[in-house]
Amino acid sequence: MDGSSTKSLTIANPSESNLTSTVLDQGLRTLFLTAANPGAGTTTSALALASQLAQMSSGQVLLVDASQSATNLSQQLGLTKERGFRDLLFNADNPPLLQDCVVQVSSLPFHILPNGRHIRGAEHLTAERLSPLLAQLAGQYRFVVIDGDAVYSAADTLVLSTQVDGVIMVVRAEDTRWEVGQAAVQRLTQAGAKLVGSVFNRRKYYMPKWLYKNL
Repeated sequence: MDGSSTKSLTIANPSESNLTSTVLDQGLRTLFLTAANPGAGTTTSALALASQLAQMSSGQVLLVDASQSATNLSQQLGLTKERGFRDLLFNADNPPLLQDCVVQVSSLPFHILPNGRHIRGAEHLTAERLSPLLAQLAGQYRFVVIDGDAVYSAADTLVLSTQVDGVIMVVRAEDTRWEVGQAAVQRLTQAGAKLVGSVFNRRKYYMPKWLYKNL
């Protein structure tokens, strides 16, 4: 689908840490971004990572909106009426094709799979349901970046975290409590997730930035 009528979105750099080298070195293909608590900037970080990967790799990149937040990426881009991730997972009566769900936004260097318009009933996200879809996505894209909900705000987060090649924890400076962040990491690792890095958002410098970087 052509997303020429979608809302514009500015991609910011969420932190000084460049995860692309880690991702490329380890040969990861599917990446899931989460946080301990909502509001840490997971969507911003997912956009930045997808953009960096698209610029540094020769293959195509897909950004998947798996967040149920009222301010998720699909909402921000005006894609809430488009079929997407949830339709591919749960719409058994009239399952769409992947190519009918993927959106191309002219201002973005990667494709987007919206959250979808299928209203989930009693279905629950399971590894058996998710694994084939992730395999399909990884077969068509060099990198699949998944923007997800926080660990403590959605039951799907643990399922998603265990079915991807790597999980990236997003932390908001001076907002995410150390104990909460540690507990979230422990919960992910106990579930079997592979943490490969973190993004530190909105860091405040109390000394000149050039000096901080050279310490």
